[in-house]
Amino acid sequence: MWRFRKLKFVIIGACILILISVGNYTLAAEQKKPVTGELETVAQSEILMDENGTVLYEKNSHKRLPPASVTKSMTLLLAVEAVEQGRVQLTDLVSVTDNSWRQGGSQIWLEPGEQMTLHELMIAVAVVSANDAAVAVMEHIYGSEQAAIEAMNQRAKSLGLADTHFASVNGLPAPDHYMSAYDTALIAKEAIKHPFYMELCGTKEYWLRNGKNWLVNTNKLLWWYKGADGLKTGWTQEAQYCFVGTAKRDNLRLISAVFATPEPRSHLRESMKLFDWGFANFTAQPIVESGAVVERLVVNKGMEKEVQLIAAQDLNLILGKGQNKNLQKKVVTDPVVTAPITKGQKYGELLVLRDGKEIGKVDLVAETSVEKASLLRTMQNMINNLFVISQ
Repeated sequence: MWRFRKLKFVIIGACILILISVGNYTLAAEQKKPVTGELETVAQSEILMDENGTVLYEKNSHKRLPPASVTKSMTLLLAVEAVEQGRVQLTDLVSVTDNSWRQGGSQIWLEPGEQMTLHELMIAVAVVSANDAAVAVMEHIYGSEQAAIEAMNQRAKSLGLADTHFASVNGLPAPDHYMSAYDTALIAKEAIKHPFYMELCGTKEYWLRNGKNWLVNTNKLLWWYKGADGLKTGWTQEAQYCFVGTAKRDNLRLISAVFATPEPRSHLRESMKLFDWGFANFTAQPIVESGAVVERLVVNKGMEKEVQLIAAQDLNLILGKGQNKNLQKKVVTDPVVTAPITKGQKYGELLVLRDGKEIGKVDLVAETSVEKASLLRTMQNMINNLFVISQ
């Protein structure tokens, strides 16, 4: 049985390599064509967004459509977050249930009772969009597929996704299961904050079951498009071809989501068209790096007299080319804070203004904690301050 499966995987893999070569030649030629004027699109719905959530281009981006395996962009987000929070371990052995075995479509042919590490199952979800692996992962984390679906909808709510509702964890057709291009781009915007998520989605190929099965990523932009490093493809007869992707060049990261294109590879061509247009018309202006000291605050009644405020994350403004003039930075915070101070807590903001109008901001957080001073320490500080003033 395993010999047959191994042969099957090798044949499939060889076919995929041929398709990659043909597609690479065709799409590389298309990339040389400059994108000018209005974009001509074949997708029912699509969007191009920067990493800050600014919409650069959209077409029917809030339309609710069946998402196929693009659903797994949320599945993977919850799985990655569960690992990061320590609720599960990548080395966990996951036992395959009858429910996960019964999933159709794209799969890694799990058998009931088979065991595989959580890490390998997550790779299978990210690389070949395995429906059976997606169910196995979510059952392991949440106890049941239904509990996982409820968690996905709750996470969608927390992200402010108004046009998304999940009824499955893998995107196989189900009643009342839909996403929008805009909402999907917001999931990707959250996903890119997690290096492990991007590592999974950027895996081009992987040998499963100790080298018996070869997995090749369904996202061919990893080969075809400079700077592409994620995220998720999808197809069903109902949904047609869908894709959410991200690419980064010269500190400019763009996110595209494309829904319901009519033919094979059309979702990838459409995404490259959006990326080409975005990189041709916009540029990233670095403002501050995550962890950089921006301000110092006086601490009242603390063991330390001051605390440094650092940028909570990178801030890169996405501007139209030639529009990076007349930028001003403004720090907004109270001049004095009272102990105790908690490391990582927000105590201000760094604003970026152009001609007096806010165009970007980043939270400023405490670099370290500062404990509240004892009464004796407070009195000593008061006496020291009086002495300094008297001088």
